[in-house]
Amino acid sequence: MPCKLTEAQVAYYRRDGFCFPVPVFSSAEVRDLRQQLETFETRQGHVLQGAQRLKTNLLLTWVDRVIRDPRILDPVEALIGPNILCWSVQFWIKEPQTIDYVSWHQDYQYWGLDSAEIVTAWVALSPATVESGCMRMQPGSHTVRMPHRDLFEETNMLSRGQTITEGIDEARAVPILLTPGEMSLHHVRIAHASAPNRSADRRIGISIRYMPPQTRQQLAEWDSAALVRGEDRYGHFVHEPSPGSDFDPTCVAFHEKTIANLLSFLYKDAAGGK
Repeated sequence: MPCKLTEAQVAYYRRDGFCFPVPVFSSAEVRDLRQQLETFETRQGHVLQGAQRLKTNLLLTWVDRVIRDPRILDPVEALIGPNILCWSVQFWIKEPQTIDYVSWHQDYQYWGLDSAEIVTAWVALSPATVESGCMRMQPGSHTVRMPHRDLFEETNMLSRGQTITEGIDEARAVPILLTPGEMSLHHVRIAHASAPNRSADRRIGISIRYMPPQTRQQLAEWDSAALVRGEDRYGHFVHEPSPGSDFDPTCVAFHEKTIANLLSFLYKDAAGGK
């Protein structure tokens, strides 16, 4: 059954910059999604890594289906309207008992997108708990531009270790606790972070970035996005194809091209994605 946000949830998002938990997939469905991911990893002999973690909707059919699922799009539509582009898909996987973390940051400061009407749906494929390193968010921080510094730390999962240098109050941070199959929604300007995974299980999340089609990319001559609902009357982004099968040759070629473009500006001067 498609899930729509209540008026209270929308108001909470507008006020605090995030909303959770939002149920999306059943227990059986999310087990199947995780199994598809880990079966693929087993077959290729290593975990999802590098460019495979970005815009994975172009490589794996099940990921393409996820970004178009009405149980995700209905809540997103309540926040940004009926015409929706998916700009990016990214897997955030923390292996058990590891030290990788994500520093406090605001996404919009380095994505190059000119709209504040961008929402990330973060879908949990495994438990997101304090122990496993769930996200933490500072309520209301989406209304303030916070100073950042690039630290390039080896264990920081961000491309350049971008870190907010002032304005974070850890005592106000809200842990975004999710069970498998639930998602959170957060504003492109919300300050957020996550600690290392100290649990015995992998912490697996898929972040899906949605935006209205009037958005423009300011850091490059072109960029790509998937039209997942409604229409695009602006043409600011090259539309991404849907794979007819896993590793569809046409989509693989497009993936290579658009990832190279992303790396040319999004990760410019960075040590590389981890």
